[in-house]
Amino acid sequence: MRLLVVGAGSTGGYLGGRLAQAGRDVTFLVRPMRAAQLRAEGLRLVSPHGDATLHPKVVTAGELTSLDAVLLTVKGFQLEAALDDIAPAVGQETMILPVLNGMRHMEIIARRFLPRNLVGCALKVATTLEDDGRIVQLNPLQDLAYGELDGNTTPRIAALDQFMQGATIGARLSGVIRREMWEKWILLAGLGTVTCLMRGTIGEIEACAGGTFVLQLLDEIVTIVTTIGESPSEGFVQATREKLTTKGSPLASSMYRDLLRKRPIEAEDIVGDMVRRGAEAGLTAPLLSAAYIHLRVYQNRNYGVSIAPS
Repeated sequence: MRLLVVGAGSTGGYLGGRLAQAGRDVTFLVRPMRAAQLRAEGLRLVSPHGDATLHPKVVTAGELTSLDAVLLTVKGFQLEAALDDIAPAVGQETMILPVLNGMRHMEIIARRFLPRNLVGCALKVATTLEDDGRIVQLNPLQDLAYGELDGNTTPRIAALDQFMQGATIGARLSGVIRREMWEKWILLAGLGTVTCLMRGTIGEIEACAGGTFVLQLLDEIVTIVTTIGESPSEGFVQATREKLTTKGSPLASSMYRDLLRKRPIEAEDIVGDMVRRGAEAGLTAPLLSAAYIHLRVYQNRNYGVSIAPS
């Protein structure tokens, strides 16, 4: 199996790097500047699971041919451009594994290519791309779930699972990947909004008696997802309530880390899209809506007027 990893940033660089380290056939699609950096300095991983410097295969847009699978690891606001870039590599049988946040990207990709091209993915890993090009994993957690959206175990998904196994990425085949994707959105929306809105880690927010606010916000999110998507398991909801109110927790969202560095954030895909879908279903979410306005002010101030997804 030949895999194209779109982007060699914090997520794509880490996952693709570990797969390449395990001897898998991986090629990175990157911009010319990043390609030059990787060729000169290598792909450098700093991780609790072991550091590594790799010299991966890289290509730039316009150099692609059809491949077996594409791992999309871009931000939501980069998706449209990325789909243009990967089009030459996507045939009728190519699997597209989108490691993006929210659910809007699934609809966009299905419209651009074919619904059968899509494979469900849900990733939990905390990594960051440093200014010097190093990819740093912030804690040992890594969990990459994937599966057919209908839950079936097909020959292609079995082949993909075999390809993923053996790399240090926490890879696992899931028969309920659609539900896991909605659950991930719940976690990201909750963690992202509270840490960005309150400008602090979960432990710092809890220390200021913020637990009640956090749980009220989480209830809004769970209500929306239960109404418009796949209902989360009771175990997931309870675990998330505990995770977002743990005393002294250093937990923070990648969106919060991006905000602190004055980088673009995924306000639309993680928060805005959920607010809109809830409103279309007749649901009000005052806390989530307030957080969304807050994030849009940041985005507009630093990067011009944000455009809500259509």
